[in-house]
Parts: sequence; structure tokens; C-alpha cells
Amino acid sequence: MRLLEKDPLIIGGQTFTSRLFTGTGKYANSNSMMESIKASESELVTLSLRRMDLANHSDNILKPLQQHGMKLLPNTSGARSAKEAVFAANLAREALETHWVKLEIHPDPRYLMPDPIETLAAAETLIKQGFIVMPYVHADPVLCKRLEEIGCQCVMPLGAPIGSNKGLASRTFLEIIIEQSQVPVIIDAGIGSPADAALAMQLGADGVLVNTAMAVARNPAAMGYAFRLAVEAGRVAYHSGLGEVEQNAIASSPMTDFLAGLS
Repeated sequence: MRLLEKDPLIIGGQTFTSRLFTGTGKYANSNSMMESIKASESELVTLSLRRMDLANHSDNILKPLQQHGMKLLPNTSGARSAKEAVFAANLAREALETHWVKLEIHPDPRYLMPDPIETLAAAETLIKQGFIVMPYVHADPVLCKRLEEIGCQCVMPLGAPIGSNKGLASRTFLEIIIEQSQVPVIIDAGIGSPADAALAMQLGADGVLVNTAMAVARNPAAMGYAFRLAVEAGRVAYHSGLGEVEQNAIASSPMTDFLAGLS
């Protein structure tokens, strides 16, 4: 039984008992991908439209995910503008019969930084077209608030550049986003270890999305399991209330007077 069954995450009217979302890229093969995802108990899996065979659903990424009954979250990775992202989202809706989309627009091929202006524009259009939009963005509190106000069902700020495994490099800004947000905050990109995922959850994030750290692990299935435990531990710690960070040492046992007579 999952530790979080009594603490579900709700996005777009859909209830998730796992707060760990996963990706499908960089795995050595589809068997490795599926074993890792199953071990993680993730219920939502994102996949790039440009890597799928949408015509016949027979490729080695899409088919096993559908056979396992995974909820699919197509993403618009590769789109360089709002126009391209909107086109890709509609293509996915037609092919996969889902109105969920992870909105990714990053025209810079070196750092894959999300374009905030094009992302906001595309989100507005897609929401009007009836999509559940999950935008991947910089850890920008102002932008995240704007995306919430126009109707995004969650926001997905980056912890660090995609695939970098640098963890929560943008922690200060993530904490502001979490404090202000009225929609779920899913930390995406940069999470390189279960410790990073646990920290994100301890800070109050509603979930994390992990791909590279699981896919490139020596044992992807074991790493998927480790991330599952880390996300659950971090969420439980967040609800349990962490102690204050102190500058000076404070004895864990109260001082008594019984040694005073020895001095």
C-alpha cells in the first residue's frame, strides 16, 4: 500500500496516488523503461511526440505503455514557438485521444531553456481549445502566477537544466513559487538523485518529474524504486513538520544541575 493513498494529488480532475511522474527518454530499451516505470509506481508518463510512431501505435515506446495502462502525457519537446507547440498538441490529441499536454518550448538547442513568452502564448491558446496544460517553465514566480491565472492546471518549474542532474539549483525561486501557488507545483528537470526528489517534496512541491536519473542508472528498475521511496519520504516529512535550522548548537537533552557540584 502506498504511503500517500490518503494524500492524493489532483490535477485537472484526475486523482493520482503517486506524486512521481516519469519520462521515457534515454533508456537503453523499452524493457528497461517499463521495468523502471513500474518499480517507481508512477501513474503519469510523459513522452515526446517527435519520438512516437503516431500512425500505427506500434513503436517500442508507446505500445508497452498503452499495454500497461499508463496515463500518457504527450509533450511538445522540439517545438520552437507557440505555433509549433499548438500544432503538436493538437496532433497528439487526435492520435492519442487525450487533451492533456506537457507544454515545452525551447528554441535554444544548447541549454534547452524554455521560452517564457512563447509558452504563455501557447498556453492561452491551448486552454481555449480545451487542453489540460502542464507548462514546463523557468523557476520564475511571476510567470508561474500568470500561467495559473490563465487556467493552467499546474506549473512545472525547472530545478536545473534538463538532463543536467544538478538538483534544485533554482531552490530559492522554487520556494517562492510553492509558497504562492494555488495550483499543484511539479518540479521538473535537473533532479539527479532520490535525495533531490526528497528535498523537493520536503520543500512543499506537489510532485516531481524524473527521467534522466532513472534512465541512465546502472539499474533503472532499482533507481525507479528508490525515487518512489524518496518522493514518499519527502512528502511525509513535509506534512510532519521539519525542525528549524539553527545557527548555534542546541543540546538534544536538557541540561541538568547534577554535574554542577563537581566543579
